[in-house]
Amino acid sequence: MSHLFDVYPLYDIEPVKARGSYLWDQHGTEYLDLYGGHAVISVGHCHPYYVDMLTRQLNAISFYSNSVKISLQEELAEKLGELSGYPDYRLFLCNSGAEANENALKLASFHNGRTKVISFTKSFHGRTAGAVAATDNLSIVAPVNYNKHVTFLPFNDVDSAENGITDEVCAVIVEGIQGVGGIQVCSDEFLQTLRRKCDETGAILILDSVQCGYGRTGKFFSHQFSGIDPDIISMAKGMGNGFPIGGILISPKFKASYGLLGTTFGGNHLACAAGVAVLDIMKNENLIGNAAEIGDYLMDGIKEIGGYKELRGRGLMIGIEFDFPVKDLRNKLLFEHKMFTGVAGTSTIRLLPSLALGKKEADMFLEALRKEVSVTSL
Repeated sequence: MSHLFDVYPLYDIEPVKARGSYLWDQHGTEYLDLYGGHAVISVGHCHPYYVDMLTRQLNAISFYSNSVKISLQEELAEKLGELSGYPDYRLFLCNSGAEANENALKLASFHNGRTKVISFTKSFHGRTAGAVAATDNLSIVAPVNYNKHVTFLPFNDVDSAENGITDEVCAVIVEGIQGVGGIQVCSDEFLQTLRRKCDETGAILILDSVQCGYGRTGKFFSHQFSGIDPDIISMAKGMGNGFPIGGILISPKFKASYGLLGTTFGGNHLACAAGVAVLDIMKNENLIGNAAEIGDYLMDGIKEIGGYKELRGRGLMIGIEFDFPVKDLRNKLLFEHKMFTGVAGTSTIRLLPSLALGKKEADMFLEALRKEVSVTSL
């Protein structure tokens, strides 16, 4: 009898229904979802407009390859450019964050003919070989066909950026806010230094916005707080509200040509319908503004409770680091308070809820946290 390849520790909880910020398991138990499957659920579970868009598309045509015109792709590109503030950037669609960053690295290398990549992140850019190579704490040759030489430099270190980005560098890739790395926020000075050094050396600046993009931080992309424009922006998680979709936004400096990049499933009809629905909901319900407002509300509440070592994040991308392992705290939030949260490392609780989270749900979490922190401090 075949079984799943066991690489993920699994809770004995099977979600069978979801709506908004809530999940129900196979026994009918209700849970508050404050994690959204690694920041995937952007507009809430089973939003009626989203469900209708996908249902209508499924009843029309669900997939054809990118060898034919798909008007949904153009609609997605236009709406994304408008809402994100990058109307002059062009969109290449793929299926995941891993593919988005792979294609960003390829495009950078095709553009300037170089092979050396500088990474300023400790967390995964993706799950494919080249993307994983860009997160290794070593200088290595990525085991992919474009053989990029990847060097890791310390996150948020301005001196390393000044000295490490030379005219031999093909691309610099960094998350505006590290996700798996513990919700570490890039400083304005650091991102502005990366932009300047890339301009001086001809290197391509890639902002990995797979997790910290799509309105989660209170701006469409987290790097927009620092007033910079990257050359390539990679996206995925929140794009489809659970439907697999990824992409890169590409600055006008790049010239497109047939065959330069490729994908089989990227930009399929269902994925584009999901992407358009997400952007419509975000715009019509002002979810970016809500993420900023509720994010501030949560941060203020957490500060009032105290008991943590460090509080980091922006909008609805929050990391609460404690001076003890948080496994038991996370389990109490899940099994006693019926709340899904995430972790980063061993000591950080990670919150990545829907951008539609309300104050009622925020208060529920704050009440549970207050109770558990007070018990821990006894």
